[in-house]
Amino acid sequence: MAHHEFTPDHYHTSIGWHEPVLEIAPGDSVATSTVDARGQDRRGEKVTERGNPMTGPFYVKGAEAGDTFVVCFDKLYPNRDWGWTGKQIAPNVLDPGFATGFQPDDEPLRWPVDLKAGTTGQPDTLPGLQLPLCPMVGCFGVAPPRGQAISTATSSTYGGNMDYRGFVEGVTVYLPVEAPGALFFLGDGHAIQGDGEIVGTGVEISFDVTFSVDLIKDKQIGWPRAENETHLLVAGNARPLDQCVEHATSELVRWLEEDYGLSAQTAHSLLGQCVEYDMGNVFDPAYTMVCKIEKALLEQLGTKRDY
Repeated sequence: MAHHEFTPDHYHTSIGWHEPVLEIAPGDSVATSTVDARGQDRRGEKVTERGNPMTGPFYVKGAEAGDTFVVCFDKLYPNRDWGWTGKQIAPNVLDPGFATGFQPDDEPLRWPVDLKAGTTGQPDTLPGLQLPLCPMVGCFGVAPPRGQAISTATSSTYGGNMDYRGFVEGVTVYLPVEAPGALFFLGDGHAIQGDGEIVGTGVEISFDVTFSVDLIKDKQIGWPRAENETHLLVAGNARPLDQCVEHATSELVRWLEEDYGLSAQTAHSLLGQCVEYDMGNVFDPAYTMVCKIEKALLEQLGTKRDY
């Protein structure tokens, strides 16, 4: 196991089969940085084009199609004292014809960020309100199948722009490997964000990031899986929203049956009364819904994962 320090000098606005920036091995960790969604770095300087520029890709030795890539977000934290957001709720989140009174305007709202206090606020629109930081990574993933390079505006089986506020420090994520080396990308840091990213942004900001990787050989999954201290989670990415629910729910059922040994009847009964859903992105081309179950319930059933 090795620790790597990596300073990016270029970024990608697609997740795909790009030339790797660093070769690492299962068990290694990497400390690096990301720029914000408009390509601005820790100094606020625009160093690359806008559109969720990604750091990476990182090549994991031994990763092959049919494996599962594992990443743990060991550190996610803003590295400058301001971020920015959109100004208005996206039209697709409101009733058709809902009058907002806003005029077209591409200028974002600037949010001061107090890194020492761990807070942010918007003094002009939310005077007196201070919100605790909850840093999360909005877009990350591995190379999609068949040599594709897919815009960081969207998401699918490989991950992508899911904007789920549960992808925070300490979370472990599982992604299906489709390319040699997996080719892992990450970026789009948010200091804080509400469910759904309904104004098209969180508080967008550059990040310092440390992540560690692993590999499960000959283990094939269909959709991004994750776990934190309390829950198993699956992200379904598609549009319309009901298709996201279908993907996420089906993948969680498969996880419970294949890896925890639950019978179909047990899995369906458990989820029927105990399932939880969280909304990820409902702004971009593909929406995200997260289906999750408490680990404590599986412990009560006496089940253990087989890896």
